[in-house]
Amino acid sequence: MPPNHPEPVLFYGRPDGKAVVWMREQKAPAEMPDAEYPLTLNTGRVLEHWHTATMTGSVPALKATRLEAVAEMHPADLKRLGLTDGDTVRITSRRGSRVFTVKENENGRAGSVFVHFHDPERLVNELTVDAYDPVSREPEFKIAAVRVEKVVR
Repeated sequence: MPPNHPEPVLFYGRPDGKAVVWMREQKAPAEMPDAEYPLTLNTGRVLEHWHTATMTGSVPALKATRLEAVAEMHPADLKRLGLTDGDTVRITSRRGSRVFTVKENENGRAGSVFVHFHDPERLVNELTVDAYDPVSREPEFKIAAVRVEKVVR
């Protein structure tokens, strides 16, 4: 670290001030898509909410934005499955199923479904696998094999 630097927290506790970075061998996910569950479910965050929305879900301006989770899918997947933007779909994994409104998202990857996990009514992470990284203990919420079917009402 440079002597008398005004921001010492920016540097690591090493004489050169640099971090030690190490790579691990990449391993295959615990579950991959197959004939019965051909799509990959990816759960994650949206800008407007924090975790399960226990705090942000009570703020009217934030609650009005995107608290209800939707299934975001690539247009090619919607076409292949006979779905259109706004349809009601059931996402099913080996662990259960949940119902969502589908939303077309051309920025997503074909073959995948994104659902944010902030909606306390849908608990989408219950569809994910129980696997986690043995070193970081990070749960594997980014890859779970699912199928998507239109709900006829």
